[in-house]
Amino acid sequence: MTAFRTLDDAGSLQGKRVLLRVDVNVPMDGGRVTDTTRIDRVVPTIREIAEAGGRVILLAHFGRPKGKREPKDSLRPVVGAISESLGRPVAFAEDCIGAPAAEAVAALKDGDVLLLENTRFHAGEEKNDPAFVRELAANGDVFVNDAFSAAHRAHASTEGLARVLPAYAGRTMQAELEALTKGLEAPARPVIALVGGAKVSSKIDLLENLVGKVDMLVIGGGMANTFLHAQGKAVGKSLCEKDLAETATRILAAADKAGCRIILPVDAVVASEFKANAPHETVSADAVPEDGMILDAGPASVREIDAAIDGAATLVWNGPLGAFELTPFDAATVAAARHAAERTKAGRLVSVAGGGDTVAALNHAGVGEAFSYISTAGGAFLEWLEGKELPGVEALRATA
Repeated sequence: MTAFRTLDDAGSLQGKRVLLRVDVNVPMDGGRVTDTTRIDRVVPTIREIAEAGGRVILLAHFGRPKGKREPKDSLRPVVGAISESLGRPVAFAEDCIGAPAAEAVAALKDGDVLLLENTRFHAGEEKNDPAFVRELAANGDVFVNDAFSAAHRAHASTEGLARVLPAYAGRTMQAELEALTKGLEAPARPVIALVGGAKVSSKIDLLENLVGKVDMLVIGGGMANTFLHAQGKAVGKSLCEKDLAETATRILAAADKAGCRIILPVDAVVASEFKANAPHETVSADAVPEDGMILDAGPASVREIDAAIDGAATLVWNGPLGAFELTPFDAATVAAARHAAERTKAGRLVSVAGGGDTVAALNHAGVGEAFSYISTAGGAFLEWLEGKELPGVEALRATA
């Protein structure tokens, strides 16, 4: 990965108006923030800029108002949560451009923090409209992007501003990019990727990119059933995209050509219904009964996965190995996650994980803090795994 500009390259921020793009698209209930994880992650960058004498102007989106002012998508209710996490007052402006924004910015003193209203209240945000970019830029001297989770979108506040103002990665963005570099761009080898989840159709690009980059690829969850079917094995009533058998065969062939070892379940935990604690049994992967539904990888599969992790220096994890939200079909995910965490703690493995259910699955296994890095970025993390360029990152490259 080409070097990118960070706050270390920004020079003195004393007295400067710093437009800081953050992700505070947090869960709310009755006007109250119920999970401050995303806020907590950007606090170090806010604090660093403020303590350096910068005037911090937070840019963020909330919800999907589609270019219209929707009261339910206002960022005002988030102000208190940011202020509490930060430990200092946070002002609020009723708009992100125009007189309300300009007046609020003009009132700032060195070290002050201001949150502007939802950028997506304007159609120009998602269109990356040059005129809207200029209106945003009018309130800043420097642009800092600390929202990796929005970096896969070429929006005005994620990519446009980086083209018209001196632009740098915030500390959260920097940590994410450094972790991803260790994961796939310049990893310690051998590299193992574990990809789970329900459907192959949602991860075709991901699988096709990984087989050319990793040494071992574990395929789990409902996705694995499609590959087992493609190999001529019966999968009973299991979730299976039988129309993608040809795609699965192509991915297996590509892996073989690239020297990537594919690891599929050798045994499975099956039940006749999809519910917690349903009667179940463990069978060989080639002996799934007609009325059986594969809900988890079996213990022999877990032993094979653990052995593969033992032989790896780097692990990239995306998705669960089974229906982890239902006991006891969380066993394989929990066991493999804890094994990876132990290797990480012992200094023998660099472990990078992220995307959707992955964070929930690892937290469920009690190892949310034990991996080298866990990304909460969702779509951006997946697009990076797929080998796609992220506009918000590209704009921060030192050569840009």
